[in-house]
Amino acid sequence: MPESSALRSALGAATADRIIFDLAGIVDHHDDLARELPGVAVRFAVKACPVDDVLDALARAGAGFDAAGPNEIAQALRTGVPADRVHYGNTIKSDSDIAEAYRRGVRLFATDSVADVRAIATHAPGSRVFCRLATRGTGALWGLTGKFGCSVADAVEVLAAARAYELIPAGLSLHVGSQQMTVAAWREAFDDLAQAITRLGARGIRLDHVNLGGGLPALGYLDRHGVPMRPRLDLILAAIRDGMRRLRLICAAPLDFLLEPGRHLVADHGAIRAHVVRLTERQVSDGRRAHWLYLSCGRFNGLYELDQIRYPLEFPTHRAGPRVPAMVAGPTCDSDDAFSPGTSIAVPAGLASGDPVWILSAGAYSVSYTTVGFNGFDPLPHQTVGALAEVATC
Repeated sequence: MPESSALRSALGAATADRIIFDLAGIVDHHDDLARELPGVAVRFAVKACPVDDVLDALARAGAGFDAAGPNEIAQALRTGVPADRVHYGNTIKSDSDIAEAYRRGVRLFATDSVADVRAIATHAPGSRVFCRLATRGTGALWGLTGKFGCSVADAVEVLAAARAYELIPAGLSLHVGSQQMTVAAWREAFDDLAQAITRLGARGIRLDHVNLGGGLPALGYLDRHGVPMRPRLDLILAAIRDGMRRLRLICAAPLDFLLEPGRHLVADHGAIRAHVVRLTERQVSDGRRAHWLYLSCGRFNGLYELDQIRYPLEFPTHRAGPRVPAMVAGPTCDSDDAFSPGTSIAVPAGLASGDPVWILSAGAYSVSYTTVGFNGFDPLPHQTVGALAEVATC
């Protein structure tokens, strides 16, 4: 996905390493999604980019927030959104965290077990709950299976228990897996939702909403071999629209929909200005000689997701000239701190220490996954361009 002129200008103007977010691009992406899925309430997943300016811009655009704990709830509420546009989307929460969320005004909680329902009834009495269904995760780069969610049969029992404990069994949710690349996963998810709604209806439980979770893909990533991923977003959105129509037909009461995009909104509108540490050539274990390019940014200070994706790299001061194949890695003394281990990337042969490098499509999780200083490398500062633009530290 082409970066905006504002983002490129900021990258070019930066004289030190930093993460830069394009607020206008993020808001435009939010608005595009709202047009593609009319009537669906957007609840941005705070964990994907817990940057105040980003949350403020999305709140002004009409989004609410999916929060995973009291700190994210507090950050979301600082944007000025009402508490009914913030939900506690984590099924794993302590009694004290439930009570804190309730104290702050949150009244909508995710759940996936009767034990959690009992805790919500005790510490957030009268609240609304939605039960998370487990999904297969097939077709996603990160399947998110096993730790969260329950079967359709268990979801019926969980929401029946919520009713018995005088909570409001309000909805269902799921997550098809992060960076979900297939249409089939969404169709399977709607099959499960339809089955659950039908079974709940037979028990006299009428839901008022379905939370479709996250999973919508970013568009600018490369795969581990450097090939653009190019997910068919148009087909995915069409499948979601078809699925919503289907659920509304089988539901006896009006049914609203929520969506929790995270990386989809921010990944392609953030980039990192880093620099070259060293381009080297040395003999490797099989006797061959190989180039290695070490960058100032890697897995532990912004690019944790290197296990599954590659970020496009640009070398703005070396746009022409010969290139050499090189293994690319971050600056730490950890061997996992590498871009696509075993796969070389064509880089300018004339790179020198200190030359700038732009790491594109790095707006998702670059702030939240960074360490506090592994090997003594400080977290990168971040900057926003557009409305509310200012430099802040992580």
